[in-house]
Amino acid sequence: MKRLPYFLTVLLLTVLISCKEKPAKKTENSVATIPQKESEWIYLFDGKDLSGWRGFNANTLPENWVLEEGTLKSQGTGGDIGGDIVYGEKPFEYFELSLEWKISEGGNSGIFYHVHEGKKYKAPYENAPEYQLIDDIGFPQPLEEWQKLGADYAMYPADATQKIVKKAGEWNTSRIVFTKDKAEYWLNGKKVVSFVPYSEDWQKRRNSGKWDKYPDYGKYKKGLIGLQDHGSFIWFKNIKIKEL
Repeated sequence: MKRLPYFLTVLLLTVLISCKEKPAKKTENSVATIPQKESEWIYLFDGKDLSGWRGFNANTLPENWVLEEGTLKSQGTGGDIGGDIVYGEKPFEYFELSLEWKISEGGNSGIFYHVHEGKKYKAPYENAPEYQLIDDIGFPQPLEEWQKLGADYAMYPADATQKIVKKAGEWNTSRIVFTKDKAEYWLNGKKVVSFVPYSEDWQKRRNSGKWDKYPDYGKYKKGLIGLQDHGSFIWFKNIKIKEL
């Protein structure tokens, strides 16, 4: 019987030894080190075009909203009814919404979510919750706490100890986080409102009298994002949303 060449013998022994070795034991650090993929941000307005935006109960964007130097600007001619807009491409249920805004002196506006349209509604506020945007410093009339900046309008006032209020014309950042278990409003990096959606406390505030003329307020748990033209100049930019 012929003897195998030396290099083949070495190769065979190496293979046999490697087969007998136990597989490396996974360490704690080697398991689940790949982060879970987060939902991607969807830009509702990136400063370049107004795609997706249209008037409430309309097919086109009203003339009172324009693209100006990378911002979505309301020219303040819509008044209490007729000037509000929605992002009509997709409804949202649970989400995180982030945007930047500035308002003119004495201005008043708002951010809506869970907006529903229809002939029975003249404006988003008849059914949709509103993150209040207003010039706390320069507004010409006295304001109740539930009317002030950062409030869940007519429902939950903003925490005055956390609010960072800037002068009209300065940029602010706002965030809304809405899930099944909590809702949070943030203003300039501070959480100013927190509540449990549709809880007993929420129902009590909902039925306190303010919304008697609007029985569908808060009825819809999924809907469009909207912006209010309340007769003031207001500018928005970097509007983005993440589904949760």
